Amino acid sequence: MATIATEVKQHDVVSHDDWIEARKALLRKEKEFTRQRDELSRLRKSLPWEKVDKKYEFEGPNGKATLGELFGRRSQLVIYHFMFGPAWKEGCPSCSYLADHFDGMTIHLANRDVAFAVISHAPYAEIEAFRKRMGWNFAWVSSFGGDFNYDYQVSATDDEKKGGKVYYNYETMEFPSDERPGMSVFAKDASGEVFHTYSTYARGLDILVGTYNFLDLVPKGRDEEGLKHTMAWVRHHDKYEEGYVVDAKRGYVQPEVVKKESAEGKCCHE
Repeated sequence: MATIATEVKQHDVVSHDDWIEARKALLRKEKEFTRQRDELSRLRKSLPWEKVDKKYEFEGPNGKATLGELFGRRSQLVIYHFMFGPAWKEGCPSCSYLADHFDGMTIHLANRDVAFAVISHAPYAEIEAFRKRMGWNFAWVSSFGGDFNYDYQVSATDDEKKGGKVYYNYETMEFPSDERPGMSVFAKDASGEVFHTYSTYARGLDILVGTYNFLDLVPKGRDEEGLKHTMAWVRHHDKYEEGYVVDAKRGYVQPEVVKKESAEGKCCHE
């Protein structure tokens, strides 16, 4: 076990003129990266679309809603696939880390013709209880009982659970949880037809994490070297304590599944 409060390592110390020279050299690299990112954004916008023919239905605070209805009055929809499986005691800590950034941006997205929603596999009542605990206000609905999560690579099918391999991030791999994170983007035309325009997974989600972007600016960076699971240090925001420790050897651990009593008095998973 190692405490999170590691010391900043000794670094080169130079004169102001030498520092400016080194900073300008790095700035040239930063500008090159910015231009590359602009080109990626251009290529992303030029991707072909696929029509969404399946009639997905979700459950939320106002009852049932279709995928098209999640757009509201907007023509673009961003969905975050939040790892929260049926009967989990709580949502994934890493997804919660991302979700802590969502509330402040939704009003800005809405005024650029973009709706935003979070979708999880857990039943809505379980989602709502966790949302209230965390103090979030963004739109969050349940895909429980439907195909949406399976179709967008973010929930393991029965066959995947048996075989140990899953299809994720456009390839077959092992994954340590029944649920997986991702982001998908959709567009709706004037006739109400819905199209899938983009999905990203794994490290493609980095750009959503404002805290990581800040950490990348400081001397210690993300400070995740040596961790078996890079986000092992992350806690739900109501679980941080001063001086808490991180187990560098601990891999990803799926949240506990809560067993509930059925009407017949036997334990079951809801």
